[in-house]
Amino acid sequence: MRRWLYATVALVALNGAAGAAELSAPNQAKVLANVEAYVPRMTDVALEIWKMPELGYQETKTTALLQGELKKAGFTIQAGLAGIPTSFIAKAGTNDGPVIAILAEMDSLPGMSNSADPERKPVAGVASGHACGHNLFGSGAVAAAIAVKKWMEENNVHGQLRVYGTPAEEGGGGKSYMISAGLFKDVDATIYWHPADANNASQDKNLANISAKFRFHGLAAHAAAAPERGRSALDAVEVMNVMVNYMREHVLPDVRIHYVITNGGAAPNIVPEFSESYYVVRHPDPRVVAEVFDRIKKAAEGAALGTGTKMDFELIGGDYSLLPNDTLGKIMDANLRKVGAPQWTAEEKTWAEKLQKTLGADIPSIATAQQIRPYRINGQKYASTDSGDVSWVTPLATLNTATWVPGTPAHSWQATAADGMSIGVKGAVVAAKTLALTAAQLFQSPEAIAAAKAEFNKSRGPNFAYKPLVGERKPPLDYRKNGAAAPDAG
Repeated sequence: MRRWLYATVALVALNGAAGAAELSAPNQAKVLANVEAYVPRMTDVALEIWKMPELGYQETKTTALLQGELKKAGFTIQAGLAGIPTSFIAKAGTNDGPVIAILAEMDSLPGMSNSADPERKPVAGVASGHACGHNLFGSGAVAAAIAVKKWMEENNVHGQLRVYGTPAEEGGGGKSYMISAGLFKDVDATIYWHPADANNASQDKNLANISAKFRFHGLAAHAAAAPERGRSALDAVEVMNVMVNYMREHVLPDVRIHYVITNGGAAPNIVPEFSESYYVVRHPDPRVVAEVFDRIKKAAEGAALGTGTKMDFELIGGDYSLLPNDTLGKIMDANLRKVGAPQWTAEEKTWAEKLQKTLGADIPSIATAQQIRPYRINGQKYASTDSGDVSWVTPLATLNTATWVPGTPAHSWQATAADGMSIGVKGAVVAAKTLALTAAQLFQSPEAIAAAKAEFNKSRGPNFAYKPLVGERKPPLDYRKNGAAAPDAG
């Protein structure tokens, strides 16, 4: 533990969790002004990334753009870390004082191309799209970091600010490999945000997950003239799927299992000699995820035995569930309320109303995007993210801002559309300002970091040791190479 933190840890131990010293009004104004000055460039960066969506571990143009912005602002860049060519860490500040990290995601989703219009209009020649808003995520994080760096230099603030460029969140688990490489071991607190259809800084739980590709190998033959000589790999996939679907009756109610067939053979008149399915298992408890996944492996083994084929599988990703931190969450919530929710123009509201007509019934009012939801701790959400792994190795706080029309689900073309226009950008500006205020406040509040760490250690338990759910495998850099619309972490 660094020397600067010893005294505050002792103080917290004696007196209980300490509150965070708020930034003075002049410092708040400076930080916000720094963000505002960068907003025009942030907008350009966000929309440029939106126009050139790149799948997980293939984010070469996106990472170069984000790194370039940070390098121009004076950050030192380390790239290609943890065996991932598109990963990076950008550092600024001093080596004494706290280390505060901001996460920046960058990958897009297959099959989610759409124009920035309130109707289904895939962009010709573009196969993927930013239906989870990572174009805004990455650019907003960079905007916050540039603003905080400038404020630190102007005020001689000690400590190190880092931006972690984290590829392949959508099922590739980039962060878990960066953690295993020791890249977060000296971070005192981490903050990040994610696009959403509402504004809140609640610190919720979500779902742990494991994903894997199951591959079956059979014997090809003429499907009509010599079917007896074939052994169908596709039969094995379908038999496995039947067994797993029957298994759903005999797992805990909040277990989630989903799959797609990524290769079903070449032609119906050929007995398929190769077939592949891609599975994801989720549950709030990573131990339950591991147990259910073992049962799915047995189903795959049984399918191979029953069809006379051979089976192998490849673990693709594995994410821990989020470990909420109330200390950091309350700081983030207070700063979100200082910044305020995004406000839409009449034209933006008209655009949003048109898009809402594509979303079905029982859709929240558009007005909710201009409001901030009440703060809560330990609520349950049903998506997954490799940020969950980060939350088990460093205190973590998350933030959501309204970059989508209320009622929009993540991973939808409607999200892609909003992420490419002014509604999305306005939400990203709110996020950048909130992150910047929170980071600046933490740099000046070692007692808050100590309190967050004390809560973090208590939540993990005394014997916790991080072990990635994907074991010792290397990053699956080719998991998106065929562009298949496979299951994702989010």
